[in-house]
Order: sequence, then C-alpha cells, then structure tokens
Amino acid sequence: MFLPILNKSSPMSSFYMESQPRAFSIKLWPPSEATRRILVERMTKNLSTESLFSRKYGLLSKEEASENATEIEKTCFCIANDHFEEEPDGDGSSAVQLYAKETSKLMLEILKRGPKKKEDVDFTEVNASQRIVFDISGGRRDFLNADEAGELLSPLKEEGNAYTKICFSNRSFGVDAARVAEPILRSVTKQLVEVDLSDIVAGRPEDEALEVMRLFSSALESCELKYLNLSNNAMGEKGVRAFESLFRSQNSLEELYLMNDGISEEAAKALCELIPSTDKLRILHFHNNMTGDEGALAISEVLKRCPLLEDFRCSSTRVDSEGGIALAEGLETCTHLKKLDLRDNILGVEAGIVFSKTLEKLASINELYLSYLNLEDKGAVAIFDALKQSSCCLEVLEIAGNEITEKAAPSLAACLVNKQTIKKLSLSENDLKDEGAVLIGKALEGTNPQLKELDFSYNMLKRVGARCLARAVVSNKPEFILLNLNGNAISEEGIEDVKDILKAKAQSVLGPLDENDPEGEDEEDEGEEVCEDGEEDMEAKLQNLRVE
Repeated sequence: MFLPILNKSSPMSSFYMESQPRAFSIKLWPPSEATRRILVERMTKNLSTESLFSRKYGLLSKEEASENATEIEKTCFCIANDHFEEEPDGDGSSAVQLYAKETSKLMLEILKRGPKKKEDVDFTEVNASQRIVFDISGGRRDFLNADEAGELLSPLKEEGNAYTKICFSNRSFGVDAARVAEPILRSVTKQLVEVDLSDIVAGRPEDEALEVMRLFSSALESCELKYLNLSNNAMGEKGVRAFESLFRSQNSLEELYLMNDGISEEAAKALCELIPSTDKLRILHFHNNMTGDEGALAISEVLKRCPLLEDFRCSSTRVDSEGGIALAEGLETCTHLKKLDLRDNILGVEAGIVFSKTLEKLASINELYLSYLNLEDKGAVAIFDALKQSSCCLEVLEIAGNEITEKAAPSLAACLVNKQTIKKLSLSENDLKDEGAVLIGKALEGTNPQLKELDFSYNMLKRVGARCLARAVVSNKPEFILLNLNGNAISEEGIEDVKDILKAKAQSVLGPLDENDPEGEDEEDEGEEVCEDGEEDMEAKLQNLRVE
C-alpha cells in the first residue's frame, strides 16, 4: 500500500526507478505528457483501492479519486518545475525526486481526509444534473487553438444554459483561443459566480500569456463573483496588473486563490492596490509564492480589510521575521479566523512571540499549521501559553520542524490539558526526546478524548518515550487512528512493548516504522528500571498541569 516516502509500495516508485540515469546522458525533467497521464492513472487507482487508510477514513469513489489525482499531479509538477528552473541540476534528477516526494505527501493527505462528506460537497456538484458546472479541465493537458477553443466552449453558447461555475484549468490558451473565448464568456457574465482560471497559460511566452490574461479579465469584469482561482499562472506583477479590470470590478468575492503565481514584493503591492473590496472575503490563499518580507507587508494591509476572513494560507512564501510580524498584526482584525496556515517560512522567535499575542484575539481558530517556522523553544512556548489561555476550540495543531526541545514540553502539556477538542497533533522533526514525550504523553493520558492522530516522528525518541505515548493514545480515545513514531531510535524491545500496549485498540493504529533506527538506543545504559524511574520523576512534574 502507498506510503508517503519512496519505496517499493509507493505509487511513485516505479516512475522514479524508471527515470534513473543510465550510462548514457539522459534528461529526466520534464516528464512527458504520457508519463504524467500514467502517474495520474496510478494515483487514481491507489486512491480508490481498498486499504488500511480506506478502512479508517473511508474509500474514495473513482470519480473523486481521479479529480484529486489530477489536482495533485498538477500542483506537484509546478512545484518541481519551479525547483528545476531555479536550481537546474543538469539531468533534472532532483526535480524528479521532489515531484515524487510532494506527490506522495499530498496523496497521504487525501487518503487521511477520506471521501467528501455530503455536507462538504460543493453545491455545484450536487446539482450537476442541472448543468451548473462547466469544466474543461479533464482530459489531456494541451495547447488550445482557436478552433479547439470554439468547439470546447460551444455549450456556453447554448441558449438558456444555467452554468454558474466555469473551470478552464489545465488547458493552455493562446491569444487566438482567448479571443474566441472572450465573447462567449461575455455572454454568460450575468450568471457566473465561480471562475477557475488556474493554469491557463502554461508554456506560453510572456507577452502572449499577458495578453490572454487581459482578454479574460476584460471578458469577466462584469461578473459578480464569489469564487476566483488564478493559481499556477506565473503571474508576477505584470500578470496581476493584466487582471486589473477583473480585480477592480469585484465587490462580492468570498474566495480568492493565488497559489504558485510568482507573487513577488511588487506583485503583492499591486494586489493590495487593485483589490478594492475584501470585506466579504472568507478564504485567501497565497501558497508557494516569492512574497518575502516586503510583500508580506502589503498582504498584511489586505488582511486589515478582511473582517470576515475564516481561512488564510500564506505557506512557502519566503517570509522572514519582519514580514511575519506584519502578518501577525494584520491578522488581529480577522477575529472570525478558523484556519491559519503559515508553514515553511522563516518567521523566527520574535515573530512567533508577536503572533502569540495575535492568537489571544482569535477565539474562533480551530486549525493551526505552524510547521517549519524556526520558532525554537521561546517562540513555541509563547504560542502554547497563548493557546492555553485562549477560549478557542482548537482541533488541529501542526508545529513540526521548529527545533522544539523538552524545555518547551511543560508549556505544551499544559496547553493540551486545556484543549480537550484537539483531534490532530503533529510534533514531527523536533528535539523533544524521551523527557518531552513523557511529559506530553502523561498530559494526554486519560484526557483529550477526541484525539485521532499524534505524530511524534523524528524526535530522537527511545523506548520509554514511545511506551508513554502508546499508553496515552489507548486511554479514553475511542476515535484514535494513527500514532506516528517513525524516524526515531526505538529498540526492537521498545517496539514490541508499544505494539503490546496498542493491542487494546480494536484495529492497528501504529504507523510505519521503516525509518526507525533500533540500534540508535543503547539497551545497556541503565536498564528499564531507570526508564521507569524517569517516567515517575517526569510524572511528578506534571502535577501542576492538571485541570481542577
């Protein structure tokens, strides 16, 4: 079954192994369209096949699996292609590895999310029989000429059609094709409320791509949109300004997606200038851009005009401390915020402390993604303490890769005792070790009944910490499904102990251990009695963390 790493069971394994350079010179990137289609087919099969994940989370239909596989492949191709263009390595082998890694990671997220619940299904999908959605993103990824565009878009010209959402993603429009599309789009502007123009100029020269953007912008400026997706278009400032008439005309936008668009400092300033009204905006996503500190300052000004914002994503945007502080201050007015994703930036300790003060004002927050921000102990402790005092019903906390040590564990343990709504906790790639694991495990034991997932991978964990975490997740947690202890140094005896403790669960909840190093723990140190004594000492430290 699929695992989020490259191995024989991964859906990317055969693709990667087939792509290895031989004795002669070979260019591995970019993959051919045929290879990309094959990968989508393989992912679709994996996502819709019975597995451990489907038994825990539910099985995706082939239709939903295909939709997710297509989106995953497009996203990961763009990420890997950007890497190749920025750091060309001759044969493209590192781009292939990144392509494989990101694809596997996103597949795991989809598998763990499971099929969409009825209440989460988009209105347009529910009413598909009424021909609400017009979507040409399926099929092969290709360049459209004028004739092909006319044929593809002909249903939009039918009198009395009821399309309210269009999706042109995955089709690259040239100027001739865009000129054919322009009058057709104008004819339906009064009924459109959702427009997806992501990835519509792939492979086009800059001048042609900008003209296509201007044509679409002009055609759609009379729409009153609630949803606009312009992701994966390498826009930069010129592209943002090419959509000027569309941006300026929108006063009812509720969702705006600008991911992987090359949003630099100047592009972010242009957006701040051109988006006239954001007082209805609920979702704003800027993932994988070149925003940097100066760009973050501009985005923070946009945030100050978003009083109803519920979901903000600014991950992988090269934001440093100054920009992080600006974002934290901008978010203070977003008191309805429920989901925040700042992963993979360089905020640092100071920005983390400022952000903790903002958290005190975000009483509606229930999902926090703060991994890989260089928070260290001081920044992390400030955030844990703020969450402990907050009245928010936190369900997801991801704070991996922040160099958090056992010194921060008491603050996190106290926070967890006060957050009984937590469902997912990711502490991967930190330095919590056994002492931190015992403190956190003891805090979780008998509490947090809604907890479903705990990720403690890559934390220099050994036998005693692993056992304590195992005991924590079997107690009073009926819906718990995944304990990730991979990448640690748990001895073979320790693994057997963990498995024995977890037998209390009706089904296996222990994640893969293929990167655990059982030889990393010296079994001849002081023996198990010292470990048990250590647990008792650590347990004593937790007395002041109990909720009265």
